[in-house]
Amino acid sequence: MILLSGKWKIQIIGWLLLYGKVRFMDMLRGIDGIAAKMLSKELQELEQNEIVARTVMSTKPITVEYELTEHGKTLSGVIDAISTWGVSHRKFLFKKGS
Repeated sequence: MILLSGKWKIQIIGWLLLYGKVRFMDMLRGIDGIAAKMLSKELQELEQNEIVARTVMSTKPITVEYELTEHGKTLSGVIDAISTWGVSHRKFLFKKGS
């Protein structure tokens, strides 16, 4: 649970599950509200835990791409379950408020 804690990690993993290999700047633009420094920190933690792989391309300027490792892809079921529960919970709250 500690590994996935915080506001951003599940969103980052979900983004990588959805789009596969992604450049840093594309992820920064796509994840609403995250700062570059926070994205970098979260990606480093996920990389240290072998959830995310980082590839530095030999381009000018240097391009960095991130993707889930095979082990990271095993989180797909967890992310799907959380997403499904979230949709169900939202429906529950709206139904209750009616």
